[in-house]
Amino acid sequence: MRNGIVKKYYKDKSYGFIIDEDEDEYFFHIGDLHAKSRNRRIMEGQNVEFDIKSDMKGDKAVNIRIK
Repeated sequence: MRNGIVKKYYKDKSYGFIIDEDEDEYFFHIGDLHAKSRNRRIMEGQNVEFDIKSDMKGDKAVNIRIK
């Protein structure tokens, strides 16, 4: 698991970006939240833990847990 902060979240589009401790930026979609965090509201500036998944578009944050 990596630690990071929600840099930007577009509620109307259901996606955003997380910056990790190394200042790398990762895309995420609201569907990438861990099941236990889905009932919580995600906001800019929140501390999160997440995993990285690679796909055709590059690396993205998945299994995101709001701290």
